[in-house]
Formats: sequence, C-alpha cells, structure tokens
Amino acid sequence: MISGIEFYYYFICKRKLWFYTHGISLENENEDVKIGKYIEENYYKNSQKNIMINDEINIDLIRDKKVIHEIKKSRSFEEANIWQLKYYIYYLNMHGVNVKEGIIDYPNLRKRIKVLYEEKDKGFIEKIISEISIIKSSEKIPEKISKTSVCKKCAFYEFCYI
Repeated sequence: MISGIEFYYYFICKRKLWFYTHGISLENENEDVKIGKYIEENYYKNSQKNIMINDEINIDLIRDKKVIHEIKKSRSFEEANIWQLKYYIYYLNMHGVNVKEGIIDYPNLRKRIKVLYEEKDKGFIEKIISEISIIKSSEKIPEKISKTSVCKKCAFYEFCYI
C-alpha cells in the first residue's frame, strides 16, 4: 500500500517522492518540517492524535470517532493537502470504515476547510496509487521539476540545484 506522505509527495514533487521511497531523507534538518511537527504536537492536546493504521497511514487527528483531521502549517500545498486527506478517507473506506469527509486544520492561520470525498475521487486516487507504485519501483530518479519558489524551501534543494 501507499503511505499518506507518499501520496502527499506525489503532488509536491515526484523526485522528492522517489528519494523518500528509496530511503533518502533530508527532512529531519529542514526548518519548515520542524515547525510543522511543532504545530502538530502542540495543538489539539485533548484529542486523539497520530493514529497509525496498519503501519500504512498516520492520521493526524480524529474527533468524535467520525471526523478525521489533517493538521497543516500553511495552505502552500493545499491541493496536496486535500488529496492526502481524500486518500485517507479512501483508505478507511477500503477497510470498511464509512467516512465521507474530513477537515484540514491550519491552526496558525486559524482556518479550516472541509473536504468531501466523492465517489468520482476513487478512480482518480487509484490512478495516483498506480503512478506512485511505478515511481517507487523505478531505479531511475525522476527529472527535477522547473525550479519554483517551492523548491527553495525543500530539504532537497541543494541536492537538486547546486
């Protein structure tokens, strides 16, 4: 199966996804990652957090045993955030847990968005799972993307561009 972080990285950068799935991680020293972990650890202290399911997906937060939440630092990667949450909903449904929506929390921004899972999302998610599987099994590193402002904050920036 595909982890939530792999699904998220697919939308950010396929090269980063390949590095991650091949055990190359530079994230531990990245300041943005540290800030994200701090936010996740220090908000919603009275809620059940970091729920690992089948050693495959790690849901940030579950409230009322029905609503899953993903906690994010910023809206910079909102499409990736939404699809990661929809992937979690898809995964839970595939394992017999009937969930149709989730919430992305941006505690620093004091914002949240509701994400609805629709039947049409299933086919798209399964297509992405297939593409991620191909990237994971490939011996070839995907080409680097055209340098964007996103790249400058990435833990792999120097690896890709210097």
